[in-house]
This record gives sequence, structure tokens and C-alpha cells, in this order.
Amino acid sequence: MAFDKMELRDVEVWDGNHAAAQALRQCQVDVVAAYPITPSTPIVEGYAKFQSDNFIEGEYVMVESEHAAMSACIGAAAAGGRVATATSSQGFALMVETLYQSSGMRLPIVLNVVNRALAAPLNVNGDHSDMYLGRDSGWIQFDAYCPQDAYDLNFIAFKVSEDHDVRLPSMVHQDGFMTSHTAQGVTTMDDDKAYSFVGEYKPMNDMLDFEHPVTHGVQTEEDWHFEHKARQHNDLMTKVSPKIDAVFEAFEKHTGRKYSQVETYDMEDADVAVFCLGTSVETTREVAREMRTKGIKAGVVALRVIRPFPFAKIQEAFKNVKAIAVLDRSAPGGAPGAMFNEICAAMYAAENSPLISGYIYGLGGRDLTKAHLVDLYNELEANVKAGKVTTQLQQFIGVRGPKLAYL
Repeated sequence: MAFDKMELRDVEVWDGNHAAAQALRQCQVDVVAAYPITPSTPIVEGYAKFQSDNFIEGEYVMVESEHAAMSACIGAAAAGGRVATATSSQGFALMVETLYQSSGMRLPIVLNVVNRALAAPLNVNGDHSDMYLGRDSGWIQFDAYCPQDAYDLNFIAFKVSEDHDVRLPSMVHQDGFMTSHTAQGVTTMDDDKAYSFVGEYKPMNDMLDFEHPVTHGVQTEEDWHFEHKARQHNDLMTKVSPKIDAVFEAFEKHTGRKYSQVETYDMEDADVAVFCLGTSVETTREVAREMRTKGIKAGVVALRVIRPFPFAKIQEAFKNVKAIAVLDRSAPGGAPGAMFNEICAAMYAAENSPLISGYIYGLGGRDLTKAHLVDLYNELEANVKAGKVTTQLQQFIGVRGPKLAYL
């Protein structure tokens, strides 16, 4: 069955959802199985519209839940198809059981996660609660800061996941509403150039290859379960990380757009730095530049790859700083924030010992303002001058009522 090509301008005005849907179209995904949920619905809705308009040869499968969506994706991927879907928040939570199935079965599915708060109370706006919920599920995880990233990282995710030395699924995260529904200029690829980057899908261990029968989802118990999980973890840390670097380099050659596992801004001589994710990165960069005009050597470090966690690259990024503020956009549930823990673990083994403090911010879509960040950089500078963290190790930014702190 032939399908039509779509004519695109060199720069299109797309929001993050439409950018992701276009990437799925250009990758010619074979199966998208989905159950819609705000704010990710337009991704799978867009794929379905492209299919009905004959821009796609693949299939859209409407299922009865997000658990069923990933289950259908698992079946389609095991059968040898290029497979993707999208979800958010409560839908992601319902998917969690199947996330471990797909990574354990080494199925290269791509999941677009439009990050949103988890109930209760019910909230449809963005934070990183669902992102953190899946961090130990054995998936590769990429983080988009804007619609351009949401477009590009989908191609990168397919390229990494489908490598026969990797064969692990990938998530592409973007902030709910702040990226998913905010339109910006996106530099595009034409259909042929886009598809040439990901290439024709070459399945491995597919169940429809009757000449080479395989079994998926076997039971192992104590005899082999540990070895399977240890191998999966080791592959994430030792095989996947260099593959990501190689694909980033190939993508730069293909498009001119450069990505790194750890993105750094003004870190060459920074004394103080903020670590953050998602749409907070652009705002924090702007404030860091302003702080430099006031005599504070401010920098920003952000992750492009959340899993596998790039410990050595984090150590390198922070090797000269004296104080770090780690921003977590998720309620820690009676513990330090997840990224705070990760950064502390990375820097514990580093040669230098910067002062590290944690901040919870932006839950349920609450704004992180430039004024908040100015205060934050000033606090870091005060920590440097005092030679210690002058406040609580973990605080909340922008919450109403009495100032909250932990630790």
C-alpha cells in the first residue's frame, strides 16, 4: 500500500505534541496502540489523523486503557513491528506494570510521556511525578526542553532503541502544557531525510519469524532472574550510554543540531550552578546570564538523558563549582528529591565536594519565575561565602503559607 508524502516548510510552528506526532509519521511507525489522556492525547490523535489521510501505512489501535495500550505495543513489537505510543500521569501509572515487561523482553518501543502531576488531588498540569515513577523500569529516558527537542529526540530514541546491541525501549519526556501545548518554531526534515536517519526497521527475535522460533516472557524465578536484571542494568550503563553518544553525533551530522547527555551552559568558570530539567532550563539559563552581570559566576546543568544516568558526565560538569542547587519537580514523599539523590550520589565519588542543596518546585504546573531563580542564585552565593549550606538542605520554592523545609 502506497502512502503520500507531506510537504513541510523548513521551519514549522508546532507545539510539542504535534512535533512528536510528526516524528512518528516520518519514522513510519507500524503500530500505535493508545488510550488518550490529557495532555498527551494530540500525539496519538495526530498519528491517527495522518493515517486516515494516507500519510502512514501503519495501524492505529484504540484500546480500553493505558495498561492495554502498552500491552498491545508489547505484542506488536514482539511480532516484529516498529511501535510507539504516548501517555501521561495516571495513564502512565496504569502502564507501570507493562513497562517492566517491555524492557525485560528487550522490545524497542518508543513512549512519549507528556509529564503531568499525579492525583490526588486531581491536576492536569505539568510536573515530573510520572517521569520519576518510571525511572527504575529499565527504559532509556530522554528529556525534551521544547518542541524542537520533542521532534528530534523521537528520531534519536528509535535509532538507539532499535540498535541490535541495545534493544531496550525508550521514553521521550516533555513538560505537560508548557511544551506539549506551547507552539514554537521547529526546524524540520523532509520525509525522506527523516526516514533515512532511522532507516528501515530490522526486527530481532520476532515471533513471526517462523524459521527461527523464540519464546518471550518466560518465567525464571531465582535460577536466572537476578542474572537477567543484572545484565539489563549493566547494558544500560555500559552499552547504551556510548550508543547514545554515537547517535547524537550522527544526528548532528544529519541535521546540524547537537545534543549531549548532559547539557551545560556557562559552566567553564561557574562558582554556583543550578541543575534542572524540562522547560525550566531555558528560564534558568536566562537568569544565570543576568546574574553574571551582577558579579555572580552562575551556570546551569541539565540532563538530556535521565536513564542511563550519566554519573561520570555529571561529575565532569560540576568539577569546578562550589555550590549546586538541584531542582526537583516532583513531591518526594518523605525523602529528598530524586534528582537531589542522584546528584549527591554522583558527586560523593567526585574529587571535589561542592555544597549541594535541594529544592522542590513547580508541582501541578506552579510557575518557576525569574525572581525565584534570582533568589536561588543569591542563596548559593551566600552558601559559598559561608562555606556551608546556610539554610535547610531541602526547601520548597513558591509554595504558599509558612516556609516549608526538610532535612
